[in-house]
Amino acid sequence: MMTKKTGICYLVGAGPGDPGLMTLRGKECIEQADVIVYDYLSNPAFLQWAKPEAEKIYAGKKSRDHTIPQGGINQLLIEKAKEGKIVTRLKGGDPLIFGRGGEEAEELVEAGIPFEIVPGISSSIAGPAYAGIPVTHRDHCTQLTIFTGHEDPTKEESTLDYRQIASTPGTKVMLMGVERLPVVTASLMEEGADPDLPVAMVRWATTGRQRTIVGTLATIAEIAQREDFQAPAVAIFGTVVNCREKLSWFESRPLLGKRVVVTRTRAQASGLSRQLRTLGADVMEIPTIRIEQSQGENLREFASMVVDAHTYDWIIFTSPNAVDFFFSAFYKLRSDAREIGGVRIAAVGPGTAAKLKEYHMATDLMPKKHVAEALAEAFLEEIGSVENTTMLWVRAEGARDVLAESLNKAGAILDEAIAYRTVPETSDPTGAVARFREEGADIITFTSASTLECFLDLGLSIPEECQIASIGPITSAAIRENGYEPAVEADSHDIPGLVDAVVSLVRDSE
Repeated sequence: MMTKKTGICYLVGAGPGDPGLMTLRGKECIEQADVIVYDYLSNPAFLQWAKPEAEKIYAGKKSRDHTIPQGGINQLLIEKAKEGKIVTRLKGGDPLIFGRGGEEAEELVEAGIPFEIVPGISSSIAGPAYAGIPVTHRDHCTQLTIFTGHEDPTKEESTLDYRQIASTPGTKVMLMGVERLPVVTASLMEEGADPDLPVAMVRWATTGRQRTIVGTLATIAEIAQREDFQAPAVAIFGTVVNCREKLSWFESRPLLGKRVVVTRTRAQASGLSRQLRTLGADVMEIPTIRIEQSQGENLREFASMVVDAHTYDWIIFTSPNAVDFFFSAFYKLRSDAREIGGVRIAAVGPGTAAKLKEYHMATDLMPKKHVAEALAEAFLEEIGSVENTTMLWVRAEGARDVLAESLNKAGAILDEAIAYRTVPETSDPTGAVARFREEGADIITFTSASTLECFLDLGLSIPEECQIASIGPITSAAIRENGYEPAVEADSHDIPGLVDAVVSLVRDSE
């Protein structure tokens, strides 16, 4: 009788919040996981890397609010691993810097569970860095002390040696101490620390919600209370705080603090989200549609047309998705790229052309205006008459008929290969839908009519104060048909154009 093989548990540091600061090894552990246990400070955006069938368990812990007590988390990791599963435990920052990773590892050892510790970037260094504060600097200090303001609540007395902390030279960084800030600062001053020592606090460091306040040891607690400055935050004590005036870089970005909703498919959202985050936005990914391979008779006809692609004069692509599905099928059915023959290729816009380039295919025709109507006009301008010209249009199920109508009217022999379809996305693994319902947003982006329609099908409404950014005129028309008005429309109907439109919208409203 075979015994079930024990799994493994990865204790992964999820970093301070910016998805770009997750380590490559950490990403691998998420991709391989059968079970993901994540906490309050690990960015839910990381879940997009998980296998669709992976079990996702929220074990968030805030002060006085523990979804699952620590003992329960330990037992959960053990039980899932004993089932033979790969378990990835995501912990904000680094798992061994006040992250209780050591305790979890000890429990795994006692249970005989194999484990691996994957270090992460701690907010103790990332928070100051994103606020323009170097924790060490030759003109200021050569020593760094990290301590926690949040101790085990079962302890009768604090084990923090405030006298030692006050007398130690160099920069001090405190994690998890917002609620006890008045006690901490008062205790340090009682032990001889300079009341005029510069202090900074950084909240939600490295994310679009980052915010920094600056004061002194004597004033920072009052400032934090007045500003309603809450956890999660990191505090920096030392003259290095003065470097912020010159070195602050992240908080000057044009979209900092703006909550921007991205409604593309889960697979496509990352490109737009990454560009917006780079500009400082607090991005909420709410994928409203999912792209699926065409099925049944459509799939059989699509495969047949792909095999015969070399017999056409032109192949027309009106989306990057169409390009992906076409060449995925092509290389399953053909072994040599040259078998596509001398066919010429038309693309509706630069995004589609860029996708073609990934397959080492050049674009022979692209309209100046990146919509289907303009593509038909571009054919007539480029080659004159299209009468009896054979064309294969690779498209989505339910695509608008305007291109087909124009080309058929002009005498083209047009075949339509239905490569894929869009279906509503109803899951909310990252909690972005719930967050949108609760907090709203500053800007919501739509990249197609279907993203808007499926957004509304989720039962979501767009608050009056939320501005709408549209990728192009077709999407804008759909927005208006549903009773809303886009605040801005991209000049270039692609992702870079949409990003530029969002930046312009924010700049013009300031």
